[in-house]
Amino acid sequence: MRYGYWLPVFGGWLRNVADEGMAASWEYSKRLARRSEQIGYDLTLVAELNLNDIKGEDAPALDAWTTAAALTAVTDRLEYMVAVRPTFHNPALLAKQAANIDGIGGGGRLSLNVVSSWWKDEATQYGVGFEQHDDRYGRTAEWLTVVDNLWKRDRFTFEGKYYRVTDTALAPKPVTRPRPTIYAGGESEAAKELIARTCDAYVMHGDPPERVAAKVADMRARRDRLGLPPMRYGVAAYAVVRETEAEAAAEVGRITDVKQSAAGYKNYQQWLAGTQLEQRVSLEDYSVSNRGLRAGLIGTPGRVRDRVAAFAAAGVDLLLLQCSPQLEEMERFADRVIRPAGL
Repeated sequence: MRYGYWLPVFGGWLRNVADEGMAASWEYSKRLARRSEQIGYDLTLVAELNLNDIKGEDAPALDAWTTAAALTAVTDRLEYMVAVRPTFHNPALLAKQAANIDGIGGGGRLSLNVVSSWWKDEATQYGVGFEQHDDRYGRTAEWLTVVDNLWKRDRFTFEGKYYRVTDTALAPKPVTRPRPTIYAGGESEAAKELIARTCDAYVMHGDPPERVAAKVADMRARRDRLGLPPMRYGVAAYAVVRETEAEAAAEVGRITDVKQSAAGYKNYQQWLAGTQLEQRVSLEDYSVSNRGLRAGLIGTPGRVRDRVAAFAAAGVDLLLLQCSPQLEEMERFADRVIRPAGL
């Protein structure tokens, strides 16, 4: 199992706690990234939103791409899975930027998490067009075609509905060959078909191992039908590790005590309207984002280790953790789960 985590570019993950002790700042991000690779973490996901989805749109939110570039230069082995939304990035320019970042700090540590935008207000504020769900995936398919070919070919020409490039050269190429890993997630039929055809890894919202196993089996079948090699599989999870079940339950109660007046609730209905999920999402689920609590990494160290083993058996090879406060809880998770003493 590989262990990753969400970089807290929004200053935390809880919509009912104003200050979680992890500022949306360069200093905190640098401290967290450097420490995380020392204690056993392999990857950090750098989310991309220009407005703050968690603390309210007036709160600070770090830019994903400049943050990832800077962190790559001050760390040694951590992989940076940087979110990218095609509606916000010209594919040829992004391919160039990504190739450059992949060569920083020893090289070969960049991957992409391709996300189709869902937040209409953010698009409006930043002057970007907002498309309906399946149209976004049509754009994403063209976007990926341009990026992939510019990374692999000396020259590339393409003319589609959304993008056009003519005899385009891109150098230097990414260090990672044949290309940086492309992750994506989605639960609609359009999303799953696109991911099966064009991506290298599938990342899922939090769910129990048995439900995740069914999703992995479905994606494997899609890849087999297309004659494509196996994918990697990741799951988002919110981790609560405590010495007793009672302590863990008390912490879950604290982080799910969400009031509808919380600043982060403002975009809740827009998020539901802008996505096509397989399951109904409660306000309690939304309190920590990405259905992280449903993954069940909650309880005593032994129970959480058993849950990790169940995910591995389901075909998962990457867990993407959220915690609060991030650094302290990741230290605890590393000590009790990743490399527990005496085991």
